[in-house]
Amino acid sequence: MDIKERWEKALKLTEIIRARILPLSAFESTHMPYIFLAESAMNCGDTVVRTGEVMLERPSIILPFNMPQFEGFEFEKYSALEQDMLTSFLLVRGIRFPSLKYQNKTDTLDIFEGRLKEAIDHYARKLQREENTSTGIVAGPEDCWQYSVLVFICSQVLKSADGDIRTLLDNYKRKDSDL
Repeated sequence: MDIKERWEKALKLTEIIRARILPLSAFESTHMPYIFLAESAMNCGDTVVRTGEVMLERPSIILPFNMPQFEGFEFEKYSALEQDMLTSFLLVRGIRFPSLKYQNKTDTLDIFEGRLKEAIDHYARKLQREENTSTGIVAGPEDCWQYSVLVFICSQVLKSADGDIRTLLDNYKRKDSDL
């Protein structure tokens, strides 16, 4: 499967079950924990559970506009060029990520003994009990998990954009009034 097929499959089958409630930080690194759930391709009736987090941070070097850095998404597993091709592929389709470093770290890879719907209900209740407002739940195809996580990140960046602009303007006005 090539990038286009993986992306289209993820777009079609990814479902954001529970978005993160906390906004992204406009001035600091943001930890975006997630639980990714997928029907197991090997054990019919079971669910693959991937927990991890994506760290959004400003890169140590200044990047050109619309040149995000993706690390830890295992794109190289499919093709050495896929990492570089991904940015171009997304840009051609009008999908622009802010020029930040998106570092994925998978914490656990496990199996939930039960169907996807049961796993979704289980983890949604668990996060609600814990009053966890920072972790999102995403369901998608097992073989395209990276792209499903990117869809989740895109949705969170879009959701935070309005608040980020207000925060930037407020900070600018505050600095201007201090002069």
